[in-house]
Parts: sequence; C-alpha cells; structure tokens
Amino acid sequence: MAVATITVSTLGQLVDQVTPAAPDPATGRRRDTGVYRGAADARWPLLTSLDRLGGVNPPHAKAGLEEHILRNFIRYSRPHLPTGAANEWELLVQAQHHGLPTRLLDWTYSPLVAAHFATLAHQPGGDAAVWRLDWQQLHRRFGFPPLALLIEDLESLFGGDKPFTPLELFQGSHGSEVFACMIQPPSLGDRIAVQSATFTICSDKRQSFDAFLEQHGLGGALTRFVIPEADVPRLRDQLDLVGVDERRLFPDLDGVADQLRRYYS
Repeated sequence: MAVATITVSTLGQLVDQVTPAAPDPATGRRRDTGVYRGAADARWPLLTSLDRLGGVNPPHAKAGLEEHILRNFIRYSRPHLPTGAANEWELLVQAQHHGLPTRLLDWTYSPLVAAHFATLAHQPGGDAAVWRLDWQQLHRRFGFPPLALLIEDLESLFGGDKPFTPLELFQGSHGSEVFACMIQPPSLGDRIAVQSATFTICSDKRQSFDAFLEQHGLGGALTRFVIPEADVPRLRDQLDLVGVDERRLFPDLDGVADQLRRYYS
C-alpha cells in the first residue's frame, strides 16, 4: 500500500486529521496511537542522520562507518557523562541526543512538536510536512509486542544465548533477521521528556525508512501531512500562539535565546 498524502493548511486541520473519528470502545477517549516526525521539505525521504552523513546525493554513502563512529563516542564521551550509561543502547541514545550520526530515527508522540520542527527549518522553494507512523502496525508485521519497547527489551527479544548490543547489530551478528521497531528512550535529559521523543530502529541502513516500509508492505503505516509553502508561516504563528516553541522544547538558555531570536526577526 502506498503512503497516503493529506494536505493541511492550519494547525487545527492537522489536529483534526490525527484525532480518531470515534472514541476507543474500551476507554472512551479519542487518543491517536501514532508517532510523528517533522520534515522541512515534504519531498525528503525518511533519512536518519547516518543516512545523511556524507550528503544525500546519494545518501548512505558512509553507512559503513557506523561502528567506528559509536566506538569513538564510547571512547571519548565518558568524562562528559554525569553517570555511567546502563549499557551500550543507552550510549547510542545519548549519542543520537547529542547529534552523533546514528541509525536511530527521531519521532515524537506530539503532532505539534513535529510541526514545530517542520516549520522551524523550512526553506523557501517547497512544502513542509509532518509524517505519521502507525508503529503498532509496524510491530504486528515484525512480531513485536504491541508496546513501545524499552531499550532493555531489545536484548530479551534478540539476545538469545548472548548479549545483543548495538555493535552486534552493526556487525550483523544477530543473523539475517529483518526488522524495524519503535524504542522508548529513557529520559536522559529534559529535552527527551518535554519533546515526547521516541525512536525507530531498523535492521536496514542502506535505504530510507519509508522505502524499507514500502518494500515490506507497510507503506500504509505512514501518512504524510503536507503543509503548502504559502501556509507554513501561518502555521508557525499558530504554534507560537499555543506555546510550542524553542523555549518550551529546549528548556535551557540556548532555547530561550533561539526562541527570542526567531520571534523578533
């Protein structure tokens, strides 16, 4: 099934689109179970920071350096970590959080947070977008529990007789198993918590995440909400009206300065 594309011109339209049409029979609530990712350009595929390392024409050019990058992060990061990481998966999340290229793809439970990032980085010449992923459909396809996995769950799901670490995944030591899943990171910093952040991880690092999903019959798990270029400024102003901005999502002095710089520019 192909990826559905829906045009939204206002924040209200986006919220209406992601609100379930009927209440859940068990809870009586209208709560969406998707996760979201903002894209400054609606034409971009879903590329991780590792995919983009070395450029995107073509992407994936430096995917083979993944193990070396993490090993060096482990080597040099220790003096800067307030406490020791629980395991290498937690170090991988720390690395992603601080901008290291990894195969993790950032998502958020909030469509408003995703819209913030889509509009914040938007450049003239194209539409912006908010992607929605039905992660429960993803888990059903690959036989995972209908829960957001903790990083500790990865070892029990894949480890078998020996520990399952990021380096084991990078080296293909877990075998030829193809998978993708969503993992819920620990709140290692305020940003992860306030941005309602989560990640997907995929066994394939040689194609975009949307291409991987379509290859495995999961194109229908994605929806792309396109924000026309002409409507991006209005939607950005609406986000400011409801308090979705740098100061709230980056709760430090950098966030305060970034919000004021943009607001008064």
